[in-house]
Amino acid sequence: MASVVIDTAPLVLVVGVVLLGAAIMGFAARKVGLPAVVGYLLTGLLVSPFKSAFLESYDQLSLLADIGVVLLLFEVGIEIDLRRISREQKALVWGVPAQVAIGLLIGTPVFLLLDIPLLGALLLSLSIAMSSSVVIVNITRSRRRKTDTQTEEALLGWAVMQDITGVTLAAIILALFGSGDKSLLVALGGILGFVAVAYFAAKVMPVILKLVRWEKDLFLIFSVSIGLALAALGTVVFGIPMALAGFVAGLAINQSRDTDEVRKAILPFRDLFAVLFFVIIGSLIEADQFSSALPFALLIIALVIFAKSLPVVVLARIGKLNANPFQLGVGVGQVGEFSFVLGSIAFSQGAIDRGQFIGVLLAVIISIIGSVLLVRIRPTSESPS
Repeated sequence: MASVVIDTAPLVLVVGVVLLGAAIMGFAARKVGLPAVVGYLLTGLLVSPFKSAFLESYDQLSLLADIGVVLLLFEVGIEIDLRRISREQKALVWGVPAQVAIGLLIGTPVFLLLDIPLLGALLLSLSIAMSSSVVIVNITRSRRRKTDTQTEEALLGWAVMQDITGVTLAAIILALFGSGDKSLLVALGGILGFVAVAYFAAKVMPVILKLVRWEKDLFLIFSVSIGLALAALGTVVFGIPMALAGFVAGLAINQSRDTDEVRKAILPFRDLFAVLFFVIIGSLIEADQFSSALPFALLIIALVIFAKSLPVVVLARIGKLNANPFQLGVGVGQVGEFSFVLGSIAFSQGAIDRGQFIGVLLAVIISIIGSVLLVRIRPTSESPS
């Protein structure tokens, strides 16, 4: 037993120090009016130069961060109420797919001109077209927010529909242009197979949860384990990236009557592990590559503005969405967790180089800070339609 304690102590120390640093930076970020996630990202930047000193523990830390992003997107999927969105914000049903399509049509040629392969160009464009659900939730819950209820509902609905559209397109893009040897038919069959498994789990889960409803510890264990197991199953058996599989699993399970209780059970774990996820994002940015990656990051931010934020403003007006168009456009004007997942896939398959991947990570940090600050501006001439 003693040897086990000695072997695992460095990892426990690293986790404890990183979480403490993230908590301090998150608290400081909130004190100056930024979401805590910015503090977590900055913690990663501070950790980055010291990665080599605890490389083995860092790799294990990355595993915990993977759990964080799975739970993060699993919970996002659970939170979605498609029937409510289609009933109360009908313009989102066609407006969001149109916005994502515009992002792909504008971004893909730009990246192709930079000699990025088609797979990389498509994944980067899709990552730009999508926003951070975590940041948008922070915007709608911030004590410093200047948004009204209608705009906040539109922001959440827009982010949800982006996630659904983006996951579908990502699966198709990877099936058509990914480095795997699967045909499109096989890949789509895998997606449908996983959806069927998730649907079956959604039918079985309420029965299990009903049995342990009053056993809080078991309810928590079942909730977390089902989410993690489904996400991993999607990757191991059906070949779907784990984070995307987590989202689809959450989307299927949200039909259960115990959805709200499952979310409440998962939230503490999601928040804890998600901290490590955002720290890892920041830690991947290396100081010696900062200056070379900055131009690419600025290009991504420019595309976020012209290929996402501005189209959102226009589409919100055309669809007569009950929201402030400016705040809606700025509120979704960042790249986040899904963008990181897609960028990681592109990098792992050799579709973008390390400098471009670092540029994506820089864009995540810069765009989140800009979006959170600018969304607090409410032009007096702008009002919900």
